[in-house]
Amino acid sequence: MPSTTCQAHGDECTHFRIEDIVQYPLPGYVAPASVAFSPDDKLVSYLYSPDNTLSRKVFAFDPVTCVRHLLVNPPGGGVDEGNLSTAEKLRRERLRERGLGVTRYEWAKGGVGARLMVPLPGGIYVQDGAELRLRLASSPRSPILDPQLSPDGCSIAYVRDDELFILPISNGEPKQITFGARETGKTHGLAEYIAQEEMERRTGFWWSPDSQSIAFAEVDATGIPPFRIMHQGKPKVGVEAQEDHAYPFAGHANVKLCLAVVPISGGNTTWMDLHVGKGGKEGEEEEYLARVTWLSENFLTAQVQNRAQTKVKILKFDIQTGRREVLLVEENNVWVNLHDCFTPLRKGQGQLQGGFIWASEQTGYRHLYLHDGRGAQLGAITQGSWIVEQVAGVDETAGIVYFTATCDSPLETHLYSANLYVESTSPPLKPKRLTEGKGRHIVVLDHHMQRFVDIHDSLESPPRVLLCSLEDGTILVSIYEQPAPTPHTGRFQLVPPEILTIIASDGTELHGAVYKPDAAQFGQPPYRAVVSVYGGPNVQTVCNSWMNTVDMRAQYLRSRGILVWKLDNRGSARRGLMFEGAVKHNLGKVDVEDQQAGVQWLISQGLVHPKSVGIYGWSYGGYMAAMALARYPEMFQCAVAGAPVTAWDGYDTHYTEKYMGSPASDPVRFDKSSVMYHVHQIRGKLLLVHGMIDENVHFRHTARLINALTAAAKEYELLLFPDERHMPRGLRDRMYMEERICNFLERNL
Repeated sequence: MPSTTCQAHGDECTHFRIEDIVQYPLPGYVAPASVAFSPDDKLVSYLYSPDNTLSRKVFAFDPVTCVRHLLVNPPGGGVDEGNLSTAEKLRRERLRERGLGVTRYEWAKGGVGARLMVPLPGGIYVQDGAELRLRLASSPRSPILDPQLSPDGCSIAYVRDDELFILPISNGEPKQITFGARETGKTHGLAEYIAQEEMERRTGFWWSPDSQSIAFAEVDATGIPPFRIMHQGKPKVGVEAQEDHAYPFAGHANVKLCLAVVPISGGNTTWMDLHVGKGGKEGEEEEYLARVTWLSENFLTAQVQNRAQTKVKILKFDIQTGRREVLLVEENNVWVNLHDCFTPLRKGQGQLQGGFIWASEQTGYRHLYLHDGRGAQLGAITQGSWIVEQVAGVDETAGIVYFTATCDSPLETHLYSANLYVESTSPPLKPKRLTEGKGRHIVVLDHHMQRFVDIHDSLESPPRVLLCSLEDGTILVSIYEQPAPTPHTGRFQLVPPEILTIIASDGTELHGAVYKPDAAQFGQPPYRAVVSVYGGPNVQTVCNSWMNTVDMRAQYLRSRGILVWKLDNRGSARRGLMFEGAVKHNLGKVDVEDQQAGVQWLISQGLVHPKSVGIYGWSYGGYMAAMALARYPEMFQCAVAGAPVTAWDGYDTHYTEKYMGSPASDPVRFDKSSVMYHVHQIRGKLLLVHGMIDENVHFRHTARLINALTAAAKEYELLLFPDERHMPRGLRDRMYMEERICNFLERNL
């Protein structure tokens, strides 16, 4: 494929190579990440790569002197893709983590001075002052997993060989505090696959506020038949070329899970009155452990979901006896979305002793509510046709809640404040906006509720990092700025997409983004077009973010004279429960219909040639691409389906059953939602792409589709990566993949 395009009027050529599509970090995304305040709020720390690579170090910025200095330089370079254990590689898959060097660090919050914990492949490192020392070595065969500092900063808890250990941070030997896991086929303190992949619960243990106890999950996956993945690309066979996963397929058993509390000194373990995933009609009420949170006075809470995910219960436990009481029940006939807005009040007195903030979608939009210590709702903190995303902080003394939300636009994220202490008889006031500038704001508040760090980006500007006043949002000092356009954007002529609004068949507004070719170079429309699609629940792709400007595949295709279109169909995130719930029991129908309507609108506007339309997507987007090709053969001439879910009976319990129910509940519905059901209608060209050791969307999905294509005598092209998982990580693999995909689209449009 040619690797250059030229500017209009014969100016100098702009070189846009396949390598530029696969570059990481993306242009402009070299800004600081994992921002935190030091315990005394005197420093702002972050991960950063001075040489603009994925390999990061820990830096600190002093807001008084405006000087940045290096805190941690990882020995041996830190993390790289080759020095990780299999367990850590799989955790990185769940986290979608691509960073190298230092990928995580944690400040000790107790009165122990400036102390950092830095987990690296070689072990747990601790830094006191300027000295970085290895506190405990790790190894690929016995890796240290999920190390966490105690609240008082004196100990580190971690999982090794499926058991929990406590390590004094200064000196002394580690102490094992749980026992018997491997002998019974269980794990202690680790989050199971479903928790990590679908519930965004990354850990399986939780420190008590007084640092004297740890709550932990005991996970029993022995009731799930292992799903074996063979490494077909390896020269050897046997145990080195295979891996087994406890993967719970839709309609089948989940893990069984118990919750316990153990003193860090060892001794008796107290089991809470909770047995998740035990099955049966009664057991389905408590099928998933979603969240665990400690309250003040060392009470423990757990959020549990029923199997249908239409109910969440918050259970409160006495850790001395394990006895429980129901603190709150949230129900909805659509589904109950999990979130991290449950916020205990630490200083509550009287009625508010043991009180908390909870986020509910009882109005159709996620809003914050104040609850007393018995769980009773006292009033709404926020309301409106928009959603709260996260609680950023609570100042109980001043009576203020800080949160991020879509109050101004579902295409943006801003920080707001509202009154904490509300009454049911008084509607909440409109929240006060604290961030300036259109786009997306990610915020971190300091410990004293005086300032916040604002990581701000938009379609027009790459991420910048600012220190702002929490009182009124005033910018106090710039921590990190980069030019807009960056040198990369100037070189590639990256033009931000135009955000548009169209109307769905039911009258719903849908947001789209269009990348138009340069008319001076390629002439006036209509153009050849490609739809870039994800389309699945709980995700938004069209928003006012730099991420859309540096969608390098879209920009590359635009530079080749191909219009690229994105649309957030009904079912996607950040628009409220009614908008999301349109796809319930309808995956592959309403969402694909909206994508078809989007293309039809482009054609009606004269932007797109009706006989030159393709579509590409990955994961759920791969499913959407294949379904669009099959369901609308007169519209789509070609499709690229990467790692597609082709039949929902082959995906996991939590995701599938939330949106589709159990396969046994309506087999016809499941059949119609599969790509195979519609294969006979395909007339266009199809490219299937899949990693053969994908442990999320198994290669089995593509294999089943190939069988159906063969039976229907349909042509297809196949691109396989024997050593890749859900998203190719190897540079050569990614370059080869992009070249094949772009060639395929150019040939078939």
